[in-house]
Amino acid sequence: MPAWHPDFRNAARLPDTKVVRTAFFVNGVAVVVALVMGGWCAYQAYELHDLHRQIAQAEEQIARDRKPSDQAIALYKKFQAEAARIAEIDGFVTSRPLPSVLIQRLAQTLPANVALDGFELRDTGMRLSVSIRGAPDRASGHASDYVEQLRGDAVLAAEFGDVALTSLARNPQTGRLTAEIALAPKVKTPPPAGRKS
Repeated sequence: MPAWHPDFRNAARLPDTKVVRTAFFVNGVAVVVALVMGGWCAYQAYELHDLHRQIAQAEEQIARDRKPSDQAIALYKKFQAEAARIAEIDGFVTSRPLPSVLIQRLAQTLPANVALDGFELRDTGMRLSVSIRGAPDRASGHASDYVEQLRGDAVLAAEFGDVALTSLARNPQTGRLTAEIALAPKVKTPPPAGRKS
């Protein structure tokens, strides 16, 4: 039905009569976004602060442990130097045969007509001074036989390569023939790398 009076309202200028206005939703969403962003920034700031605190604690621990660490490193280097010296000495000792073993072997295998007068063990080898009993014409033969016996000895062959009669002379005081026998050390090849000797 037609209105009973004319409608003079300007709808564009009338106030919004909605219960909840659109601007409220826009402002609410903006506030929520701002709160979320603020919370995220606050959490990031807290994480950064905690990280700085952990770094400071780690640096403090490093500074506290640096002196004992330096002392431990110095002791380890000293230990390495001493271990190298001990290994060198051990290598030197084990590379040379024991004199007691050699003398015992010589005493066990010494012929009845040969007497051991002197024993000298050096880096260049072993030198024996012996006196040979018996008739002068047979004494040189006994000396040669003893040299051959030393060459064929299994214990001495492990340590010495060449056995040679270096001198043969008569001692005017005793009338016996004296001889010097040189035993040259055997050249030992080092074990291959990666294998223990």
